[in-house]
Amino acid sequence: MTSQPVAGPSHPRRHKKSKKDPKTLVRSTKAKALSESQRIDVLERQAMEFASIIVEAPESLKAFADLPISENTKRGLKKAFFVNMTDIQTQSIPVSLKGKDVLGAARTGSGKTLAFLVPVLEVLYRQRWGPMDGLGALIISPTRELAVQIFEVLRSIGGYHSFSAGLVIGGKNLKDERERLSRMNILVATPGRLLQHMDQTFGFESDNLKLLVLDEADRILDMGFSRTLSALLSHLPKPRQTLLFSATQTRSVKDLARLSLQNPVSIGVNAADDPSASSIPTNLEQHYLVCTLDQKLSILWSFIKSHLQSKIIVFASSCKQVRFMFETFCKMHPGMPLIHLHGKQKQTTRLSMYDKFTQSKHAVLFATDIAARGLDFPSVDWVLQLDAPEDADTYVHRVGRTARYESKGKGLLFLMPSEEEGMLAALKTKGIEVQKIKVKPSKQQDIRNQLQKLAFQEPEIKYLGQRAFVSYLRSVYLHKDKSIFKLAELPANEFAESLGLPGAPKIKFLSKEVAKEKKNADRRVDTAKQQALQEKHVEREDEDEDEDESSDDSDNGGVRTKYDRMFERKNQDVLSQHYSKLIEQDVASDEDDFITLKRADHDLTEAPLREVALENLSKRKQKLGNAKRTVLLNAPATKKIVFDDSGVGREADEVANAEDWVKEKGGIEGVVEEGNQYAETERGKMKNADVVDKQEAREKKKEKKRKRKEREKMALEGGGELGAHAESPLSDDGYVSPEFDLSSDTEQEESRPAKRSKVARSQPSVLEDEEELALALLRRV
Repeated sequence: MTSQPVAGPSHPRRHKKSKKDPKTLVRSTKAKALSESQRIDVLERQAMEFASIIVEAPESLKAFADLPISENTKRGLKKAFFVNMTDIQTQSIPVSLKGKDVLGAARTGSGKTLAFLVPVLEVLYRQRWGPMDGLGALIISPTRELAVQIFEVLRSIGGYHSFSAGLVIGGKNLKDERERLSRMNILVATPGRLLQHMDQTFGFESDNLKLLVLDEADRILDMGFSRTLSALLSHLPKPRQTLLFSATQTRSVKDLARLSLQNPVSIGVNAADDPSASSIPTNLEQHYLVCTLDQKLSILWSFIKSHLQSKIIVFASSCKQVRFMFETFCKMHPGMPLIHLHGKQKQTTRLSMYDKFTQSKHAVLFATDIAARGLDFPSVDWVLQLDAPEDADTYVHRVGRTARYESKGKGLLFLMPSEEEGMLAALKTKGIEVQKIKVKPSKQQDIRNQLQKLAFQEPEIKYLGQRAFVSYLRSVYLHKDKSIFKLAELPANEFAESLGLPGAPKIKFLSKEVAKEKKNADRRVDTAKQQALQEKHVEREDEDEDEDESSDDSDNGGVRTKYDRMFERKNQDVLSQHYSKLIEQDVASDEDDFITLKRADHDLTEAPLREVALENLSKRKQKLGNAKRTVLLNAPATKKIVFDDSGVGREADEVANAEDWVKEKGGIEGVVEEGNQYAETERGKMKNADVVDKQEAREKKKEKKRKRKEREKMALEGGGELGAHAESPLSDDGYVSPEFDLSSDTEQEESRPAKRSKVARSQPSVLEDEEELALALLRRV
């Protein structure tokens, strides 16, 4: 960097020093560039030689300063207080610096994050990666919290490099990420949001990618990201270096390694595959206790009350359980901070909860398995697994949140009697031995009454309890290993009572399961037994079934279909008769009658029609029909009563004959005269009613006008404005038009005759005008 010369005789040395030959400056710049290039070449040569040396004497490598890495990375590690390396770092970093693919497996808390972050920085540094080169390294993490943690470690150790790094996770502004994505050299991302950017963000390219890191690969596959991960790998270039790390090596991880890695170097995989070699830290104490489902919350509350100076993580199987425990325990005030973390929270809330628990010395974190992988919570004393893990690998990851690095920790697993044998056998296959402990009755507190009181006082707590109940049973129902998780053996009513609920909520999937089991049981019944049950059902439904028909069915092999039972029901009269006609016809007929329909011969001459009909009915229906008929025939005869206009009732007369009525009135002329008299009478009634209505309308109009004048007068005296919302003790419920003025013409309106112009008549403004126009029209008529 050159500086401008300073004028004046008082600074001769500075003036002399600032004068440099341009050729000298160019030579010094070239020397610096050459020295930087030489240093990179030396580091590459040392890395190639270093890997073979470490294979021969691995115990000679202990500190990061002994690695063939750049000074910028060493300064960053020293600033972040990373001095000595762990076993996984000692074995994997030299191989990664050599440019080979790595398949790494190590126990939780062994420092896998630095095992791939140091090679990321060094690979880009040796490639002389710049801002215009685009994306050079990609790190994929299963959860947002783990991605944030990796990004923070990357910032702490890579501060002396000039690379740009970015974090791409769900829950953040997609637009802001798109604007900065094309300028990133190192990217830490979750699978879903990364694939979204690859498919939708214009300008985001990964053609120059040099290094791909898959952290917690087994968890990525378990969370349902297998298709997403396959799509991501199809976007990435094949000539790249890949580092795959996981605490457990499953079959799906090995399949992924065969697809994405080329001749990888396996580190720690043999130990992970060996059942006798445990991936549990040696300084971890493991315990389990056996309790019923309805005792879990009481024991958990008692444990928290007796460990108020500890840092505890409580794992549950569903988000709704986590929220229920958090809300209820907060209202019960245990005496220490409570925090909850689950996947239904917003991203900002999840990050704040993560930071809050990380910085706390004494706290309880209620969490789902979202916090079981990779997260580094410092100084965790206890890990409680309130609900049993789905498999041994999940157990390993859960208890791995404590006893990290060289610190000590304890784990406690809650098991029900139906889960004890199967879970212990599954853990034993992984070489995990767990010691059984018992709860002291003197220190156990029963909180069922407190939870019932909370559910009674606050409907929200009751609602959360219902959702927690359903979600737990659903989680047990969806578990794959039915030898451990037995839904039928769960005490549902007692569990609902322990949550404070008055009764067990109805669960749809359980009712479907019961119906399915019943259906399968019916299918497994023997054919003969099923036939007997059907015959009993038919006899119970229709006691008087014809014996001849049943004998015919037995002659035909005893096979009865649902159509036979349907058409035998007596409430299907039309269809059953038609069906019986069809099946009772003789099939074997002459050739001449091939198309002719044989009709049944209904001989009704020997007996009355009613007797023939009664013969086809059962005795019960015959008795019922006779009883109804008797009631109808013996019922007293009733007469029709009609009411006149005044409400007086009278007996209805029989309808008179029209001819007799005309003769009685004296012919057609008499009938017309009587009709005219009736019309004249009704016309007089209408005129009288019209006069009364007009008088009432005039009085109503005068009263409204008087009230309006009073309101105007009050408004003028008060100096206010008269509007549609003016309040007055004289106001009524009628409609008052707000469209009027307070001019001097109001006094002339009283003396003006009640005449309206044609325009006023055709355009009424208020209700009074409409009434007056209607009256005027009536007068014309």
